[in-house]
Amino acid sequence: MLGPGLMWAGAAVGVSHLVQSTRAGAEFGFALIGILIFANVIKYPFFEFAPRYAASTGQHLVQGYKNVGKWAVALYGILTVLTMFTIQAAVTVVTASLVGNIFGLSYSLVIISSGLLVVTMMIIAIGRYSLIDGVMKIIILILTISTIIAVVSAVNIGYHPQPNFEISFDWTNPMHLAFLIAFIGWMPAPIDISVWHSFWSFAKQKETGRKIALKDALLDFNIGYIGTAILAAGFLTLGAILMYGSGENFSPKGTVFAGQLIQLYTSSIGSWAYVVIAIAALATMFSTTLTCLDAYSRVLKPTTEIIIPTLKIKGNLLTWFWLVLVVSGSLVLIGVFAKNMTFMVDLATTISFVTAPILAYLNFKAVMSKAVSKENQPPKWLRLYAEVGLVFLSLFSIAFLYWRFLIK
Repeated sequence: MLGPGLMWAGAAVGVSHLVQSTRAGAEFGFALIGILIFANVIKYPFFEFAPRYAASTGQHLVQGYKNVGKWAVALYGILTVLTMFTIQAAVTVVTASLVGNIFGLSYSLVIISSGLLVVTMMIIAIGRYSLIDGVMKIIILILTISTIIAVVSAVNIGYHPQPNFEISFDWTNPMHLAFLIAFIGWMPAPIDISVWHSFWSFAKQKETGRKIALKDALLDFNIGYIGTAILAAGFLTLGAILMYGSGENFSPKGTVFAGQLIQLYTSSIGSWAYVVIAIAALATMFSTTLTCLDAYSRVLKPTTEIIIPTLKIKGNLLTWFWLVLVVSGSLVLIGVFAKNMTFMVDLATTISFVTAPILAYLNFKAVMSKAVSKENQPPKWLRLYAEVGLVFLSLFSIAFLYWRFLIK
C-alpha cells in the first residue's frame, strides 16, 4: 500500500531538512521550532488534497487544474517553469557537495552535478516509477533510523550553548527575516510537490492495475507527512545541540558544508558511524535529486499538451525535451552560484514561499471541483482549515513582497 507518500517524503526530506532545518538549529538554537511546527500545520491541507484527488478520480492534479479551467493549467505551467531551475539546481548542488566531500573528489561542483544528473536521467529512463518506489522505501528507512539514533545520542550529551556565542532571533534583523522566509518556503516542502505526489499516485495505480482506496491513500500520505515533520524537528535539534552557541557556523561552500553536516552526526553517535551516516545523507539527497527530475518530466508533458492541444509529439520526445531543458538550466545556475550554495538554496526556497498561496489555491479549487464526488471531497472542518491556511499564506507572501521591495 505504501509508495507515493514515501516518495513524497523522499522529495521533501532533502534541502529543507538536511540544510535548512539544521541551519535553523545551528544559528538560533530552538527559537524556530515553533515556526517549523506552524509551517507543517498550515500547509497540511494543500498537500493532503493531492492524494485525495488522485484516489477519488484516478487522475493527476494537472488534470484537476484543467477541470478548474485552462487558465489554471497555464498558471501552474508558468510557475513551474519559473521555479524548476532553481529548485533542481539547489537539490543537485547539495547532493554534489556530499559526493565531493565523502569521496574526496577534486572536481568542480558543475562536473559532479553533471554526472549526477546523467545518472538520474538513466534511472528515470530505465526504471520509471517501480524502481524509484522501491529504492525510496529503503532510503527513507535508513535515514529515519540513523537520525533517531543521532538525536537520542545528542540529547544525552545535553544542550550547553556558550553565552558568548548565543544569537537570539531578531524580528527586526533583515538577515534573520530573510532566513526565516527561506526556512518556511520549503518546510516541509514546496507545494509543487503536491502535484508530483498525485502523479506518483496515478503511476502506482497504473502499474498495479488497481484503484487505491481513499483511506489507504490518505494513510500512506499521513505516514510520510508526519514522518517528515518529526525528522525536520530532529535535524533542528541536532543543529541546536551540537553547533548552536559553539562559535562555529555553517560554511556557504557546498563541500565544506557537507563535511560539517556529517560531522554533526558522527560527533553525537561516534566516528564508527561515519559510513552509515554518509550513505544515509547521500542517499537522501540523491533521492531528492532523482524525484525532482522525475517529477518535472512527468508533470510538464501533460501540462504542455493541455496548454498547446495542437502539439502532436509521439512517444517520449516531449518528456525528454523537458528533462534535457531542466538539466541544462540547472547546470547553468550551478555554474554561476556553485561557490555560494546557501545563496542558491535560499533563492529557491524564497521563490517557493512567494508562490505557495497560488498553488495552494489551485489545489483547493481542484479538490472541490465536480470531478471529486461529494463524499470524497474534504470534510467541512478541512475546508475551513484550508481557507484559514490560504489567508495566512497569502498574507505572508504579501508582507514579504512589501518588506522586500518597498521597505528593505
